[in-house]
Amino acid sequence: MPDTASPIAATARILLVDDHPVVRGGVRALLADEPDILVCGEAGSGREAIQLLGTLKPDLVLLDLSLADMDGIELIKDIRTRFPDVRVLVLSLRDEAVYAERALHAGALGYLTKGKPRPDILHAIRRALEGHVYVSQDLADRVIGRGLAAGHAHVVTPAVSDLSDRELQVFTAIGQGLGPREVAERLHLSPRTIETYRAHIRRKLHLDNAAALRHYAVEWMRTQE
Repeated sequence: MPDTASPIAATARILLVDDHPVVRGGVRALLADEPDILVCGEAGSGREAIQLLGTLKPDLVLLDLSLADMDGIELIKDIRTRFPDVRVLVLSLRDEAVYAERALHAGALGYLTKGKPRPDILHAIRRALEGHVYVSQDLADRVIGRGLAAGHAHVVTPAVSDLSDRELQVFTAIGQGLGPREVAERLHLSPRTIETYRAHIRRKLHLDNAAALRHYAVEWMRTQE
């Protein structure tokens, strides 16, 4: 929904994308006193975000990955393809260790977990607006540590982070309670392809059967919402 009450001119125009109106309101309030930032609109879904990007022409999209109608990582890729001049910054509850690097590879300029202090959020927004990448110190340390430890057999990464982007989409949908056919419809894939992904996921996560996969996915998703 575009913001028709806001002034026309502003240094930086930001589109908020989150399917929770209360969260969008909180972020809007957080940014309200910044003279160089204008929240030009809000979207509650991926499809609405794409529509508003064409009309509002924001400088930056502040995006939650948990959207009901579209995978957040795929939305980042879509935005970067259709609107290459628009910068994307993620603000999400989802596990930074699993999602941050995926978001950056998809084209985002930074990843923030919800609950970060206001100065951190403002710093990340301004860095992204300048075209710079923002990551937390924890993520930077993990990436550096992984590089230093490369080649050492004892280094183990979190199991879910080993899934490919598509496997993670399937795993997330399973955790949201969707059956194989529903997952196939959401991702526009065949049921046979979904079964192949499910088998790959079970192997990577060392799960014996479909019931174990469903239980693991549901429990993991509870930590992400």
